[in-house]
Amino acid sequence: MKSYLTKTPALIKEIYPGYVWDMRSYSKEIYLTFDDGPHPKITPWVLDLLNQFQAKASFFCVGDNILKHPETFQKIIEAGHAIGNHTFNHLNGWTTRTNQYLENVEKTEQRIDSFFVEQKGKSEKRLENIVRNSKLFRPPYGKIRKKQAKYLLENKFKIIMWDVLSGDFDTKISPEKCYKNSINRTQMGSIIVFHDSEKAFDRLEYSLPKTLEYFSRNGYKFKALS
Repeated sequence: MKSYLTKTPALIKEIYPGYVWDMRSYSKEIYLTFDDGPHPKITPWVLDLLNQFQAKASFFCVGDNILKHPETFQKIIEAGHAIGNHTFNHLNGWTTRTNQYLENVEKTEQRIDSFFVEQKGKSEKRLENIVRNSKLFRPPYGKIRKKQAKYLLENKFKIIMWDVLSGDFDTKISPEKCYKNSINRTQMGSIIVFHDSEKAFDRLEYSLPKTLEYFSRNGYKFKALS
């Protein structure tokens, strides 16, 4: 696996100011995000854990997984977490033609929107307070071309990147290292990336509970993006 930065340098944030890298805050707030779900077993485990800490988070979902696991997707929404778009097929923007990439994003967006409409009719009570105000998008691998980004920004998407990578996707690091990445690199307003996926679960299972415990103990709140 290629090397990666667990903390996004200030210079990169300055070069790409149109992207959201953190939620600059003077309050003890952290923004946990989860990529690649929904997963029928791992995502509910994450939801239960977040509930224990009264934590809200943001889930950047792959459209194909929404289609395969609608019940799990609904659980995310009903728990009051934010929903984001992560393309339909987890595409790498650098290696995908712009038209194909944007069609893939729009396909996921349509699926998310139609799900909200469908579920509003079926579950009026449970979803009556759920409103999708923002179109959140995170490019898989953090790789997106200028033309792709320009189109999305012009069409009211918020491109959400990150301040901290936990590294849970990296099978070569230990669960302990993943946890240290999460707590040592995080500050007020940080957006942290985890993954509710099978590949990441060995490290997620260890690091996420400890991360929630550590920051809760130190007076932090966990908020969803909007």
